[in-house]
Amino acid sequence: MGGEQRIPQHVAIIMDGNGRWAKKRLLPRSAGHRAGMNRMIALSEHVFDSGVRFCTLYALSAENLRRPQEEVDALFSLFREYFKKKVELLKKKNIALKVIGDRTLLPADIVQLIEGGEAYTAEGTRGTLLLAIAYGARQEIVQAVNAAVAAGRAVDAEGFSRLLSTAGIPDPDLIIRTGRERRLSNFLLWQAAYAELYFTDRLFPDFGNRDLDRALADFAQRERRFGNV
Repeated sequence: MGGEQRIPQHVAIIMDGNGRWAKKRLLPRSAGHRAGMNRMIALSEHVFDSGVRFCTLYALSAENLRRPQEEVDALFSLFREYFKKKVELLKKKNIALKVIGDRTLLPADIVQLIEGGEAYTAEGTRGTLLLAIAYGARQEIVQAVNAAVAAGRAVDAEGFSRLLSTAGIPDPDLIIRTGRERRLSNFLLWQAAYAELYFTDRLFPDFGNRDLDRALADFAQRERRFGNV
């Protein structure tokens, strides 16, 4: 290519494989989720250090909430334990936090943590970290359609994008999925229309900074035409 490596403006990561990581080590699934949380914090720091401006992490899908209540409760406990520490780090790094997903599905105290964290980091100008929690792309699209219907107006693609939870955020340039699966799993379906996709067999707790660097280097080699010749 020559010159500087082309860096995506927005990277989204489907963080998959925490449970399988724990199972391979004969550990409870909760240990995998804790390892994934630690990796998420370290990886998000490296993402912004790499020059990325927006990073979306698929932390908890709406479908994940159908898992056994014990596992869901453990995930919420981890969130409570780590969230304030992560918010302080984002504030220090001048990164704004935005959480997307259906907050009506979350415990009230977690919603309060989210709202407080968003307000506390709102002035961040170096970048934006989006956490997808209780998020589902189909649900998001249905809500946007209903909003347009309620307003009694037709919308074009640009107007529809403004009705989504990612309004004002550029669509992802690169979507990374760890954990061996090769699908989007109800993640950013509208926004992913022209995203480059990168799949790796690495389970998320093992997805290190060098793995991210390889994904970014792979992206830099791709030719993006957006339907043009």
